[in-house]
Amino acid sequence: MVKKFYERVRLHPVLGPIFNGVVTDWEAHLIHLSDFWEMILLQTGPGAGKFNPVKVHLEVDKAVDNSIEQAHFGNWLELWFGTIDALFEGKNAAYAKEHARRMAHVLFMRIWEVRLK
Repeated sequence: MVKKFYERVRLHPVLGPIFNGVVTDWEAHLIHLSDFWEMILLQTGPGAGKFNPVKVHLEVDKAVDNSIEQAHFGNWLELWFGTIDALFEGKNAAYAKEHARRMAHVLFMRIWEVRLK
């Protein structure tokens, strides 16, 4: 799922340049992201205490001259939902989409909070 999703992200006309500009080792990044989503969605794997999504997204925003906008998160969610819908259905699929929606909201708000300081 994670691999399929990020294949779509890398090709997206808006998100692709951002992700491809900051990710230097996609193979390692996909392993890291798979561990993250395994922890979130399945509550298993090596992820506990290993991730700080807010810090990472603040660094990405800084690397792209504070140009991350709410629309970027909308694009990301659209691709995420499409990938989930193509591969899964049911309660776990709904949870994966809802968690991503909440996470996108929190990350976007944290980016704006830092910019306002």
